[in-house]
Amino acid sequence: MEQTWIALITDVGFPVAVTFYLLHRVETKLDTLIESILELPEKMQAN
Repeated sequence: MEQTWIALITDVGFPVAVTFYLLHRVETKLDTLIESILELPEKMQAN
């Protein structure tokens, strides 16, 4: 995995590699947010 990151950095540059890394992290957090929003009506009905 580490060699893949090194190859990516040398091929396309550091800013592009950082952008892809941050997009991946944001995508994970957005998935969690979407799940929470979808569960919200059920939790509101329970109260």
